[in-house]
Amino acid sequence: MHSPTLVILAAILSALVTAVLYAVWHFNKNIPGLRLWTLSFLGASVFCATLLARERMPEVPAVVLAQGANALAAYLCWLGSRAYMGRPPIAHRYAAAAIVSLVALSVYFTVAQPHPGARFALAGWFAGVCFLLTARTLAQGGFRRVPARYLLAGVMAFHGVCVLVRPVIFRLAAPSDAGLLTQLSQFVVLEATVALVMIAFGVLMLTNEFVTSELRHLAEIDPLTSVFNRRAFITLLDKGLSNAQRTRAALPVLVMDLDHFKKINDTGGHQCGDDALRHFVDLAHRCLRREDVMGRLGGEEFAIFLPNADGPGAAGVAERLRALVESEPMDAERRRVALTVSIGITLSTSGDSAEAVLQRADEAMYLAKARGRNRVEVVALPDDPVPLKWPRPAERPGTARSAAVL
Repeated sequence: MHSPTLVILAAILSALVTAVLYAVWHFNKNIPGLRLWTLSFLGASVFCATLLARERMPEVPAVVLAQGANALAAYLCWLGSRAYMGRPPIAHRYAAAAIVSLVALSVYFTVAQPHPGARFALAGWFAGVCFLLTARTLAQGGFRRVPARYLLAGVMAFHGVCVLVRPVIFRLAAPSDAGLLTQLSQFVVLEATVALVMIAFGVLMLTNEFVTSELRHLAEIDPLTSVFNRRAFITLLDKGLSNAQRTRAALPVLVMDLDHFKKINDTGGHQCGDDALRHFVDLAHRCLRREDVMGRLGGEEFAIFLPNADGPGAAGVAERLRALVESEPMDAERRRVALTVSIGITLSTSGDSAEAVLQRADEAMYLAKARGRNRVEVVALPDDPVPLKWPRPAERPGTARSAAVL
C-alpha cells in the first residue's frame, strides 16, 4: 500500500471515531475526559485532511495547520486522561507557549531555512512527550481491577516511543536510498493508523469502565449518606465473616440507631433529618479505619463491622463514636440540633450468617434503647472467651450510664 492510501484510510478512520465519540459524549456528558478525547480525534482528523490537501494549499498555512492540529491532538489526549483520572486542571499557558513556539519554528524551517526533517522532529518530540505523559497518567489503579487503563496506557506508551524515535530512524537512513525511505514512510503511517484505532478502542473501553462503575455505585451506595446500602453491606459482611472464620477470629459488628429521630423530622422537617443522617455518617468516618465497613440498614439505622479488631477494640470505637455524636451537635438553620446514638455490639462465631450476627447486634442496640438511649450495649455469647475483659465506659455526669451486658 502507498502512503497516500494509508493517509486516506487514517483520515476516514479518525473522522469516524470522532463522530462515534461525539455521539457517545452527547448522550453521556458526565463521562470525564470524553469531550477532550473527542476533540483530540477531531484534531487528528484535521491533521490527516491537511496532509491530503497539502499540494492544493499554500505551504505556510498547510504547515501551520498540520503542526498545530497534530500538537493540539496529542495535548488534548493527555488532558482527557487527566480528566478521566480525576486529576486537577493544569495551567494551559505553558502548553500554549510550547505549541506556538513549535508552529513558529516550523514556519521558520519552511520559509527562512527550509528543513523538512527539523519540522518532522519538532512535531514528533512534542506529540511523543504528550503520549508518554498520557500513558503515565492512566497506568494507575491496579491491572486486575482496571485492566482497560493499563491496556490503553501500553498503546499510548508504544505510540509515544515510536513518535519520538522516528525522526532518528529517518535521519539514519541514507538520503539516496529512496526505497528504504518509502518503506519507512509507509511504516510510520501504518503504525499511526493502527495506534489511532487502538486508542479509539481504548477510549471506548474506558467509557464502558466508567459507566459500569457508576451503575455499580448506584446499586451499592446509599444516595443520601454515601455509605453502602443494606444489600451491599450484607454482601460485604458475608465476605468479612468468611475471612474471619478462615483465620479463626471473631468479627465485631456494631448496629446503631439515632435516638429520637422522628422528633428531629417532625420539628425540623425531612431536610433536617437528612442533614442529621449525613452529619452522623461524617462523625462515624472520623472514628473508623480505612478497612472498616459502614452501611445504612434503613431509616436512621446503620451498621459497621471492624475487620482485624477484637471485642475491646470494638467497644472503644463504639464509645468514641457515641461520645463524639453527643459532643458535636448538628448546625441547622438558626439553631443547633443535639444528637445521640444507641449502639449495640456483638462478635461473630463460627458458622454465623450475616443476618444472624446483625440480629444479635440489633438486639443489643434495642437493649441500649430500653435502658435509656445514648449508650453502648454488648451481647456476648456463652462461649465468648473474653467478655469479662471488655472495658466498661466511664460514668458520664448527667447522662445515662453505658454498660457492657455480659
